[in-house]
Amino acid sequence: MVNTIFISQSKYARSIVKKFGLDNASHKRTPAATHIKLTKDEKGVCVDQSIYRSMIGSLLYLTASSPYITFVVGVCARYQAEPKASHLVQVKRIIKYVNGTSDYGILYSHDQNSSFVGYCDVD
Repeated sequence: MVNTIFISQSKYARSIVKKFGLDNASHKRTPAATHIKLTKDEKGVCVDQSIYRSMIGSLLYLTASSPYITFVVGVCARYQAEPKASHLVQVKRIIKYVNGTSDYGILYSHDQNSSFVGYCDVD
């Protein structure tokens, strides 16, 4: 007998996408571009701090069932004090990625010979 549980926040993920008006935006294949490094961007254009923080907070809650966005959300969270347009572009990219992966989740199973196995694609 195998007992399984699937943890997903698909309804919540879709509500985030809709809340921030990105439900009709094209999906992204990755949560972050590999060639872009976020910096403090002191000369960048400032954006609304409350919207940025709301987006980050929503994404942080989503990481409970979406560990593949945890790193990039954490990087973006560093810039909540003075978010710039470049930071907002990255956060929107994460949300566009979530839009295409909202049905993803974590499957846990247990049987008499269970072992913990994890996979990570860091490419």
